[in-house]
Amino acid sequence: MRNDRDRLETVLRFGRMCTRHVHMMSGKGGSHPWSLNEGRLIRELSAAGTDGTTGSQLAEALALDPGYVSRLLRRLRKKGLTSTTPSSTDRRRVMVRLTPDGMRAHEQLREAARADASALLARVDPTMREDVITSITTLERALGGRATPSRIRYRAHRPGDMGWIVQRHAEIYQESHGWDATFEAMVADICVRFLTRYDPARERSWIAEADGRRAGAIALMRRSRRVAQLRLLFVEPWARGLGIGGRLVSECVGQARHFGYHRMILFTVAGLDSARRLYEAEGFRLTSEEPGHAWGKDHRAQTWELTL
Repeated sequence: MRNDRDRLETVLRFGRMCTRHVHMMSGKGGSHPWSLNEGRLIRELSAAGTDGTTGSQLAEALALDPGYVSRLLRRLRKKGLTSTTPSSTDRRRVMVRLTPDGMRAHEQLREAARADASALLARVDPTMREDVITSITTLERALGGRATPSRIRYRAHRPGDMGWIVQRHAEIYQESHGWDATFEAMVADICVRFLTRYDPARERSWIAEADGRRAGAIALMRRSRRVAQLRLLFVEPWARGLGIGGRLVSECVGQARHFGYHRMILFTVAGLDSARRLYEAEGFRLTSEEPGHAWGKDHRAQTWELTL
């Protein structure tokens, strides 16, 4: 377990590494005549589109001194890359936009950055590249670079997925509820039975992925000829609020109907309110509740049912 000092050293070391590669992340490693901050301005102006933006807004967005930004903008204007016009809503404000030459400069920057990024990624062991991309998107989301994933998809389980389900169930519920290793053993037993007795004509699983990273899971398992059971539902803490849990439950219920089951059941415990809301939204109703002790804690065990 890292202490605070170790964590800080890790962050500082990562920062130094990023500094060494800043030419790649800025596109400066390519064959173009613009400085690092000129390139940043060109990118920001491209994002502003035809509406343009002001010098003060550029300075704020790029965390640069306003006077320095003004000098850079004058330089870009002399090169024919930007133009200025009064704002249509406030004549006191001057809007800055890219000219056609400026837009071509932006595309040249993009191509240079892509070439440098490709060269850097080529240095990574092919077996680690997907992990590297996943780590970058996780860091980006954690630091506020992007609030939501650009792509969420749902697929069937593959080799390794059930092991991940066991691990993450154990880690998440130990941290949030203090459940002990007997809970991990129970989840492992469910996963073993699902894999060894899997009947694709009556059972199904879903793994949710956000930007290629596993974000949640659920399984539809056969309880009897007429009854299906919803099992193994969870969503990673970092992926909650994206609608993944609701989609997983909806897919599971819809598939149970498609398979021709008459009823669905699920077992849970009181207090898991987020999951309860998902079940209620699909029409599940609480049919029984009784006190019990499991996984090192006292619970109120619940049974929920849905007529299909």
